[in-house]
Amino acid sequence: MNSRSTPYTRGAALPGILRQRIAIIDGAMGTMIQRHRLTEADFRGERLREHGKDLKGNNELLVLSRPDIIGAIHEAYLAAGADIIETNTFGATSIAQEDYDLAPLAREMNVAAARIARAACDRFSSADKPRFVAGALGPTPRTASISPDVNDAGARNVSFEQLRAAYREQAEGLLEGGCDLFLVETIFDTLNAKAAIFALDELMEDSGERLPVIISGTVTDASGRILSGQTVAAFWHSVRHARPLAVGLNCALGAALMRPYIEELAKVAGDTFISCYPNAGLPNPMSDTGFDETPDVTGGLMADFARVGFLNIAGGCCGTTPEHIAEIARRVGAYQPRSLNPHPFTALVDV
Repeated sequence: MNSRSTPYTRGAALPGILRQRIAIIDGAMGTMIQRHRLTEADFRGERLREHGKDLKGNNELLVLSRPDIIGAIHEAYLAAGADIIETNTFGATSIAQEDYDLAPLAREMNVAAARIARAACDRFSSADKPRFVAGALGPTPRTASISPDVNDAGARNVSFEQLRAAYREQAEGLLEGGCDLFLVETIFDTLNAKAAIFALDELMEDSGERLPVIISGTVTDASGRILSGQTVAAFWHSVRHARPLAVGLNCALGAALMRPYIEELAKVAGDTFISCYPNAGLPNPMSDTGFDETPDVTGGLMADFARVGFLNIAGGCCGTTPEHIAEIARRVGAYQPRSLNPHPFTALVDV
């Protein structure tokens, strides 16, 4: 996927930007949605007024029922300085939407989400600061590597083919809606990520359009591993065949706890750009955002990452807001982006 000899048909300017400066990706969508204190009626809209299941909390549905709110959140992040905004599609696969009996709406959600983000980016783009829509593909609530039954290690509630088909449908919708790149994010099961990568490669071969891809894993705790058991280095070597534009880490940890893992990734993925968008520290129910870090704290931690040369893309995940993103953009803007190593395997050896 994404052979360096094959030019991108969308997002073509992004690789050049990442060589010139640290690009900014947006912050949390869910945190911002929570600020609106939406009701069940907001999620349902008129179209699903009689739907048989509760829909409150199905944030992806808001691209159909409250597109005004999603568009306003995108614009807030763009105004804060984001170069890349993610579509509100983290759970917009048919597999995830089965929980709400809304699987048939999955493709429509992705088209709508990409169009909302596209319109926001187009309003904020300029010749000297283009903005990009990242079509977000989340992990799904089912895993291909991990048993859902503690008494049966071989049990699975989803197959690779089911994941591939769901991701293909999602990616088709995002492409139709106008995304510039794909973001496979919050990966806690590498086999799920491989299904997404396979679906994207298949779609781009069939469509003739080649978009940049960013792959972002999630280290779940201090073990330094993703949930399916891989270290950061093992995770990278499992997905590097996809030749992504960037690889990174997001979610689960704040920047302070994420530091050793993003440092390790920056070493082993020497020929690939690095992205990092951590949570705003640890959960804190007393905080307005539900997390403990203020914009100044998160911005300072990300500035340290930039100073020591870890970053090409910086932003925030759970608990971060436009204020966090503005501070991150201000602070990392003082530093040069991480340079690529054309001989990545030399980075595996301490010299």
